[in-house]
Amino acid sequence: MSRWYSQLTRYTDAGYVRLLGSARMAGPTADDSTSGIPGNQDFAAALRSAISKSGLSLDRIQARLRSRGFPISVTALSYWQSGKRQPERSGSLAALGELEKILGVSPGSLLGLVKAPRPRGSASRSAEPAPPNSTLRFDRPALDALLRRIGAPNALAEPQQLDLIGLHDSCEIAADGGQRSLTTRAVFQANADGQRSWLLVFNQDDPASPPPRLQALRNCRVGKMATDEQHGLVAAELLFDREINQHETFLIEYSLSNTGPPFPTCQNTNWREFRRKIREYLLEVRFATERTPKSCWQYQRGSSDETTEWHELAIDPANGAHAVALDFGPGVFGIKWE
Repeated sequence: MSRWYSQLTRYTDAGYVRLLGSARMAGPTADDSTSGIPGNQDFAAALRSAISKSGLSLDRIQARLRSRGFPISVTALSYWQSGKRQPERSGSLAALGELEKILGVSPGSLLGLVKAPRPRGSASRSAEPAPPNSTLRFDRPALDALLRRIGAPNALAEPQQLDLIGLHDSCEIAADGGQRSLTTRAVFQANADGQRSWLLVFNQDDPASPPPRLQALRNCRVGKMATDEQHGLVAAELLFDREINQHETFLIEYSLSNTGPPFPTCQNTNWREFRRKIREYLLEVRFATERTPKSCWQYQRGSSDETTEWHELAIDPANGAHAVALDFGPGVFGIKWE
């Protein structure tokens, strides 16, 4: 979908969902484009090579990015190509898709090489479990402000009383290649009595697109909502139709729909980031008949992994593809297509 719920629904077990994926980790590298298998080049080396081949200076690249709505500094570009830093924030990661166009490299060839951020902290703490927000990639100050507006200022720090045990995402790609909608079915199990709601957060990465329409479809209704248009963030409560108690399971279903055409761009990928292990995750992407992809891949990377694992997927007779993750997380799981 677009940037907003671009980034492939990022659904964390703490109840935060970054809906639909723009493209953080995407398709094949330029070196592997003939084989159809994404490469494993180092991001900094790949970026230096692409910049060198383009013949563009960092100043010219920065100017082109800014003219297209991505205010990335020359210093940031220099750090990226030297390996001192890598893009991690949603705005920087979204800019990589445009940077690939400017440098004339294959879509996803740089995005697919960005590694998950390493947990901050001293070496003596490296073996400890990651803190609850260690893989959260939203703009944290903006997100904290948004959560305060819906009455959940401590949501990131509080112990979670609901376990996400099963999740099914169904993403529809329109004829123009943009994301038409995302329908989600989630199954929870309560760890304590009196559970009444689930909190989701999504990030819109396409500034030209309006926020998606959130609709409660089954066993829930939409409660408080707040939007931060500057950062493309939306937070919302999903209120359960009944209270659930310890050990009970509960199923909800909701959808996010975009207006179009044109529909928000999604850079040919849909992914979710899990902050804790999930028993089962099913991701399904359905394509309009005019947009049958040449190839599809499933990709996944654990929060502590150095590389991304890729598997080619078959396109089914209904013009779709699916991937299943069992006992997966924490980490990112998604589908990429060309």
